Formats: sequence, C-alpha cells, structure tokens
Amino acid sequence: MATTFTTRITAMYTLQQPDPNYVVNALWEVTGVDGTYTASIGGNTQFSSANQVGAFIPYADLTEEIVIGWIPADVMEGSQRCVQGQIDSKITPPVSPAKTPLPWTP
Repeated sequence: MATTFTTRITAMYTLQQPDPNYVVNALWEVTGVDGTYTASIGGNTQFSSANQVGAFIPYADLTEEIVIGWIPADVMEGSQRCVQGQIDSKITPPVSPAKTPLPWTP
C-alpha cells in the first residue's frame, strides 16, 4: 500500500521586526501512514527577512498551508524519505548480527 504523508505546523516563533509578529521559525511534523504502520519525524525551518519571497503576510492571515509552503521542497522530500524508511523497517525489520562465542574459546 502507498504511504500517505501529512504535514502539520506544531509551533511558530515570531519577532516584532521587521514587521509585527514576523515568523522566524516554524516547527513541523511529517507523518506517514501506509494503512497498517505509522511513523513521523519533526523538524523546524528558520526564516529570515533577507530571504523573504513575496509580500509580507500578516500573522492573523497566515494559514497552515501557507507556512508549510515556506518549507523548502528538498527538506520535505527528505523528511518523507526518512518517514518511509521508518515504515519500511516496521514492515521488514532489519536483521541484526548476534554476538557469537569464539569457536576456539572453551
């Protein structure tokens, strides 16, 4: 079954410069569900007015979708790959080597 990924913003931090309630950090969580197994990973993305693209959006007008859109695509893709790896390990647990007594030791 294909994994369905969802992303949610769990917290945001703001400064009052260069604009009131200017978002400088967003904490987020990516969750993957494949029908049977679930896994997630958290992360955060920092923002700077020097890298701002587009017009300033007042804090009260922000939506979760807007803020998720600010997270770089490669960060989201890497997070989804990590979550998929966790799910894959649940489906097929990795084999761990066992410590075996040396054959020449009584």
